[in-house]
This record gives sequence, C-alpha cells and structure tokens, in this order.
Amino acid sequence: METTLYDLGVTAGDVFLEISYLLAAIFFVIGLKLMSHPESARKGNFWAASGMGLAMITTLFLHRDASGNLISLTNGMVVVISIIFGGILGTIVAKRIKMTAMPQLVSIFNATGGAASALVALMEYSNPINESALVTLLGLVIGTIAFSGSMVAYGKLDGKIGDIFAKWTTYFNLFLLAVIAAIMVYMLAFDHSMATQITLSYVLLVVALIYGIMFVMPIGGADMPVVISLLNSLTGIAAAMAGFIYNNQAMILGGIFVGSAGSILTLLMCKAMNRSLINVIVGAFGGGGAGINKEQGNIKEITLSDAAVLLSYSQKVVIVPGYGLAVAQAQHVCNELVKLLEGKGVEVKFAIHPVAGRMPGHMNVLLAEADVPYTKLVEMDDINPDMPNTDVTVVIGANDVVNPAAYDDPSSPIYGMPIIDAHESKNTIVMKRGMGKGYAGIENSLFFEDKTRMLFGNAKDSLQKLVSEIKEL
Repeated sequence: METTLYDLGVTAGDVFLEISYLLAAIFFVIGLKLMSHPESARKGNFWAASGMGLAMITTLFLHRDASGNLISLTNGMVVVISIIFGGILGTIVAKRIKMTAMPQLVSIFNATGGAASALVALMEYSNPINESALVTLLGLVIGTIAFSGSMVAYGKLDGKIGDIFAKWTTYFNLFLLAVIAAIMVYMLAFDHSMATQITLSYVLLVVALIYGIMFVMPIGGADMPVVISLLNSLTGIAAAMAGFIYNNQAMILGGIFVGSAGSILTLLMCKAMNRSLINVIVGAFGGGGAGINKEQGNIKEITLSDAAVLLSYSQKVVIVPGYGLAVAQAQHVCNELVKLLEGKGVEVKFAIHPVAGRMPGHMNVLLAEADVPYTKLVEMDDINPDMPNTDVTVVIGANDVVNPAAYDDPSSPIYGMPIIDAHESKNTIVMKRGMGKGYAGIENSLFFEDKTRMLFGNAKDSLQKLVSEIKEL
C-alpha cells in the first residue's frame, strides 16, 4: 500500500511552509549577490527583505510547534504588534541616523540580534519538549557574547568607553572561556534537577556577558572594523542556533548566511591588514600604549591658494578618505571638488583602504551617499601601483591607513599592515584638524616628509574654501 504525505501527518500547509523557506533562501542568495556591488546594493536589500518578510508571514500562519499546534491568536497578535512596533522604530532610527554614527548603528543591530537569540535559548532550555540541549547552550553563549560585545563596541565607537588593555586581560579572557566550557560540559554530562539546570543556565549567561565585555574592551580602534564584522558573524551563528531549537529552516538558513558572510569578511579584512584573527583579538592592535613615538622633524603647511593652484594644474589626483571625512560630513563638498577638478581636465580617483573608517565598507557607503560614481573608487591593491605617477594625493581624515611606519618601523604596532602608498606620490596634502594621532594612537611619519603639506582645519570648511579658491582661478 502506497504511503502518502497525508498518512505521515504532513498537511498542505506544511508543504507550502517548506517551499516558502526555500524561496526565502533563494531571495537571500540573490540579495547577497546584489549587495556585493554598490550600484545594486539597494536592490539586494529589497530582495533579502522580501525573503525575510515571506518567511515571517508563512511562519506566523503555518508553523506548527512540537505538539502539532499552530500559533494561537493571542500569541499571533503579540508577534504582529511587535513586528509593527519594531518596523516603525527601525524606520525612524534609519532615517535619523547620521553617516558618522553608522558603525554604532551596526553594533546596535548586532547586539539586538544576539540578545534575541540568547533570550530564545534561555527560555527554551527549560522547555521539556526541547531536545537540543547542546545547541541551546551554544545559542545562549554565542548570542550573549554577541550582545555584550556589540554594546561595548558601540560605546567605544561613540567615545563613551575607552580601551582597557593589560596583559592580565588575555589570561582573564582565557579563564572565562574555560569556565564557560566547564559549565556547559557539567550541564550536559550529568543529570540535574530542573531548578539546578535553570540556575546553571543563568550562571552561564552572566559569565558569557562578562566575557563579551572583556573580549572587546582591549580591542583598539584600528581593529574595530574587524571586530564589528566578527560580532556580526556571531549574531548570525546565534540566530542559526535559535533556528535549530525551533526546527525553523528560515532562521537556520538566514543565520548561516549572516554567519558565513561575516566570517568570510572578517578573514578578508584580517588578510588586508596582514594579520591573523587571533592576533587581532589577542594583540589588541591600536589599544593602549601603542608603539614607540619618535621625534619626526618639522611639518610644513600649505595655504588654500597654493593648494588650489597645485590641484588645478595637476594631471592625476588621488583622494584618500578616512573617518575624519565622515565626522565632518564633507562627502558632498568633496564630490563637488572632484567635479570641479574634472572640469579642468584633472583625473581624480578615490583610494579605498579595506579598513578605513569604523566598519567594513564605511568609505564606500559614505561616498555613495554623495553620489560619487563607483568607478572612481579604487581598492588599495589596484591604486598603489599608480601612486608614483600621481601628481597630488589628498588625504582627508585618514591616518593609520597611509602611515609609512607600516613599511619601515619594526617597532610600530602597524608594521607589516598594507597601506595606501600616499608617500609615493609627487605631492601630498593632508587635511586634519590638528596634529592628533590616529585611532591606533601612533605618530604618522607621512606628515613630516618633504613632499607633504598640512592643511589644518575642519575637513568640510577646508574643502568649501578650497572649492571657492579653485573657482576663482
């Protein structure tokens, strides 16, 4: 006798639910592919959001729990209200957030994702129906670390929390990891009463919270883009664990996509910095007491009129953007300068370092907001061979990513890190508010070279005055 899906208790709704998850996964893949290019990134967001929306709707109406029951009307209303409230709040925040605060927003997003996954694991661990104890504990630990670590990252990026780096932090973190592992093994290997298990799960939560804080606290500013990417990966992994708890393929697939994409990006950024991930985490690059500061010599300033003449009569100009450009909100006037120079027959390009700014792709997003064509954004490896033929390199708010100490100073903490070879160009103009050190906390020898001229002041003001000077030539 032939066995049908109906005989196995599978309904048409179950089949449609699984098909919707498959479609959602396809939408996620299309979205990720489109988001790999700035010109199609907006479409990619639409495709990925559509996939998530489809998964949420079908889960709300068709997902069955372990007992075979659909979601109750009361719980469904709570979910719908939460979605509406979250959607409204997210829209308001997204519209009001400044580009300079985008890394902080990403950290908050990572934190909320980690917290949601941790709460799911915490609630479901004591559920008698839940048979995924290991996955649940992993979701609790990873989600909690992602939450507390992301909140510390937010505080550091926003200037509310400073670096705390000492040798003892490394050993303390290793101790906390050992405690987490020991508690998990103890909970899984031995039978305990439900009260004991719940108590231990809360102890595990507290230890993971402390580890997340101490894990990010020593990380210096120059490594923050890598850390944000890593925390994003942990958030995705935690979401996948929550998906396994509920046997929800959409959560599993979405979490896997986020986790794998974040992991790949983290490794690529480490490669771009010529450092291992372990070195980033343990070495606390850019943390307290970074490097040996030497007497570099004298700096030379340039006037606005001289800068205007130098740029106007150049053939090739390269602009190196950094976080200072974002802080000054000068991307629009910078693009105005580019158009003005191109009108005079000058070839202008932007040199993009992989870790410039405070999050992965920060400069790309910043310049895209000012409608700078993507073809003008040239990656570090592609622009460096052309730097000796560049008449003027204009460094706007960047510091560590153009520091020649990465090549010639073995005592520097950035030694061995690939940089944009601004020092190889015929002339360099550095726009800075003052002689403050970069986020890595070390002196930049580029500022003292014979070919370098400093143009002090707020980047937006300096660029506006420079544009006015060029127009008058």
